[in-house]
Order: sequence, then structure tokens, then C-alpha cells
Amino acid sequence: MNNALLGGVEAGGTKMVCAVAREPGDILDEVRFPTTDSENTLERVREYFAQAQDQFGELGAIGYGTFGPAGVTPEAPEYGTILPTPKPGWQGADVVGFLKDSFPNALISFDTDVNAAAIGEGFAGAAQGLKNYVYITVGTGIGGGVVIDGKALNAKPHAEIGHMLVPRLDDFEGCCSFHGACLEGLASGSAMGARWGVPAPELGPGHEAWDLEAEYLAMMVQNLVACFAPDRIILGGGVMEQPFLLEMVREKYYAKTGGYWPNDDSLLVTPAMGNQAGITGALVMAREVLSS
Repeated sequence: MNNALLGGVEAGGTKMVCAVAREPGDILDEVRFPTTDSENTLERVREYFAQAQDQFGELGAIGYGTFGPAGVTPEAPEYGTILPTPKPGWQGADVVGFLKDSFPNALISFDTDVNAAAIGEGFAGAAQGLKNYVYITVGTGIGGGVVIDGKALNAKPHAEIGHMLVPRLDDFEGCCSFHGACLEGLASGSAMGARWGVPAPELGPGHEAWDLEAEYLAMMVQNLVACFAPDRIILGGGVMEQPFLLEMVREKYYAKTGGYWPNDDSLLVTPAMGNQAGITGALVMAREVLSS
């Protein structure tokens, strides 16, 4: 099975990425298309892999990294499904069941999209060679994947770093539909747009929004260090594409720790794999389930 075809899916809230490879770092073919409702989107996934099998041979395994919340614990009855979500047309979708019915000879590995991205960065990116690290995406929402002793944290329910509680620093009440003023409700790209009236990318480097954003993200970093003691925290997503923001977060984190933890400039980094971390991680997931 060493030469079996691997399939990978990075299922984001707005975009799907599908790819096939013999090895995770050597993609043979890749396609991207919008995420719509579950029925039509999963049918496009099926069509892609069916065509890929015609071209490259039978799939040995598929790794699927999904937006959440989702049932990612294999022993749980809701495994493989999308849990209550504001994403229209997805609640209750049985993703793993659909893939098994469509490709009965392929093994399936199912996890969150942020865990897949974390796995990808560990395979060939900013966490290569590390066993304990966290991958964070700060975009429309905030999510995180945690890797402990070389394995992605797989819990029931899965980690929801974006929904940790942090102190409010202004009068903005937050925009999370579940928790209001959680981290995601206060510091996601959606929150920045709601607070300031314009999308985050349109806010200039000197805008006060960035100082506030760095404060919230520094709180998150301290919480992650206190809980997981990671060797590295990778800060990705559209909001983190501002070139000045990483250093602002680092400086504010140092100020908050009060010397309790030593300053370490290698702790906070941006992703090394760009937009390929998630799909690469999904292919690694496929390889691992095939070899287990």
C-alpha cells in the first residue's frame, strides 16, 4: 500500500480544497471550489475523486479536515458528522458516511480543518521537528489545532480555542452568535469589521484597531502557554497577514507575562506553508490511517 493514492480534503466554511498524491509533499492534482450546501458540495468532492481515480488509480485513503463544530472522535455516535453550526445546509451532514458509501475501498480519516493545518505545518512547515505546538487561524472566525507529543489533540468535543473567554477591553459587545464576547466574538476578522465598520484589511497600519487586536491575541497566547506549554504557536489566517501584527502580539505577550515565562522570539511565528498547510495535513492524515 506504500504507493496507494492518497486523497485530501480541506473543507473550509467558504472554500473546499481537494487533492490527490502518492506522498503528502508531492501533490499530483488539486482543485478548489466554493463551499455551498452539504449535498452539492459533497457531490463535487465525490466527482473530483472519481475522476482522480480514473486518472491515477484507486484511492487507498482520504483525509478530511472540516470546519466545525464536528464529531471527530471515532468512538462517538456523532463521529463523521457536522454538529450544530450557523453554516446553512450542513448541520447533521454525515460526511464520513457519504465518503464511505462513495469510495468503499478507501480508509477515511476525519478531523477539524485547523488540526489538519497544524499537521501540515508539522510535516513541512513552521513546526517541523517539533512535538508540541499550536496552530491558530485568525480570519472570519478564530480556530486552533493543538498537537501534543506529535499527535493532534482529538477530544470530545474538539478544542474550540476561538471560544475561550477573555476580558472585554472596550464597549463592543462581541459578535459570536453563541457566546457574544468570546475571543472570536471580540477579535476575529468578523468582529473587527463589526466594531470598526470596515473590513480588517482596509484598516491602515496606524489604526487603533490593531493595538486592540494585538491585546486580545496576546491574551490568547498567554492562555495557550499556560494550558499547553507549546514549543511554538503559529498565528495564521487573513487577519495575521498584516506584516506588523505578529511583532505587536509578541511585545504585548511579553508585557503580560510579567517575567513568569522567559521571552522566546521563536515561540510566535507565522505559517511557513501559506495556503497549503490544510490540504497537506489532510494528505498526511490519509497516509497515517493507511499505515496504521
